[in-house]
Amino acid sequence: MKCKWACFVLLINCTYAVAADLDTPARPKILFNRWQEDWSVLADPAVPREPLDSLKYIDLSGNSFLSLGANLRERFEANDAVGFGTLGAKPQDYVISRLETHADLRLGDHLQAFVQVESAFAPGKSRVTPVDQDRLDLEQAFLAFNEQVGSGLLRLRVGRQQFAFDLQRFISVRDGPNVRQSYDAVWADYELADWRLIAFYSQPVSNRDQRAFDDFSSPHLSYGGVRAEYKLSENSSLTGYVSQFRQDNARFVSISGNERRDILDIRFAGNETGFDWDVEAMGQSGRIAGERIRAWAVGSRVGYTWDGNWTPRLGIQIDAASGDSNPRDHSLGTFNPLFPNGYYLALAGYTAYTNFIHVKPSVTVKPSADLSAMFAVAAQWRETTADAVYTQPNIPVAATAEHGGSYTGTYLQTRLDWQATEHLSAALEAVRFQIADAVRQAGGHDGTYIGVEAKVGW
Repeated sequence: MKCKWACFVLLINCTYAVAADLDTPARPKILFNRWQEDWSVLADPAVPREPLDSLKYIDLSGNSFLSLGANLRERFEANDAVGFGTLGAKPQDYVISRLETHADLRLGDHLQAFVQVESAFAPGKSRVTPVDQDRLDLEQAFLAFNEQVGSGLLRLRVGRQQFAFDLQRFISVRDGPNVRQSYDAVWADYELADWRLIAFYSQPVSNRDQRAFDDFSSPHLSYGGVRAEYKLSENSSLTGYVSQFRQDNARFVSISGNERRDILDIRFAGNETGFDWDVEAMGQSGRIAGERIRAWAVGSRVGYTWDGNWTPRLGIQIDAASGDSNPRDHSLGTFNPLFPNGYYLALAGYTAYTNFIHVKPSVTVKPSADLSAMFAVAAQWRETTADAVYTQPNIPVAATAEHGGSYTGTYLQTRLDWQATEHLSAALEAVRFQIADAVRQAGGHDGTYIGVEAKVGW
């Protein structure tokens, strides 16, 4: 009898312990957008503790708190053909280093103030661009407000901020280079059931490194629009947006002047029974220096993942973007990739989303839950030989417009990603690009890129 009672008491205690574990909030994960983390769960003493948690949650009473955090990224890069070697740059081995620190103030349930400062260096790099080094500057500083309106949730953000759409083909945070892309912007979105509606206006931030806190924005470069997202099912969505890009004193191979682009973008993405897909199309119209603009781009990533050991995924990526087929017809056909994320193609920077056709089959495997490996081979052509070959973000390779054939080259890509802990990750990427005659005749040569990266988030 005593044994039965002892077993019953043990069972009750275990039940309460399991229930307590289920009720205990999980620690927040380190997110790509640090302002989306909510560390208020540390108000619960049952949440597991880590060192420096006293700085992750500083109680200000009245349902308000302050949270501090930081990111550190170190990447070694070796590149023997920047711009395919046509820019006069010699092979380079260098480090790009980025440190970000932030403070996130939550005042009650509806108001947030977020500030993030960035310090980026590129020691050893001989050709330093504005996206390589920014020794100390304001990366983000905005006020955010959210409120239940009707049956939906309204969110507002005002100030310097970062935002991206979808796979970041065209609108990105530009995380691959050392200095990320920020926007001085007004943002509003409203979520209601399966819908999310967004309206925004921004002046993208231009980076410079003459002194501390000297990055700037101006009406000479602006981007804004409206966007609708609809959840078709639990695993698929349809999105679309119309926007306008305005840039004064823009320069293209065949024309320069004030650029005004009206943009329509549609995307369909999802996954079902092992299949995944992401298909996007963008059309651009408008004017530049009195001439009309007619440009387009399409992008697609489709794959199938098998269950079982290493969960292999077989994928195919097909992308295309228009070029200027006739530089003398008073119409510009060169696609402007806007604010692209080079990581979508490859970190090497050899390939830009302008005047190209790009086909890349790939195989991805996961030997363990925290390790993945991707192997790909890609072939690339120009959409029109009347326009240039372009490298990232949209830099024309000299002496390629109206010269050579359409075939640009082939590259091999390998990438390894390792999530060592919740706070530490590492990656290795290698690219070998074998150029075609169109680039070789312009003075280019084959390129090899190797990047080794480590990230720490706190």
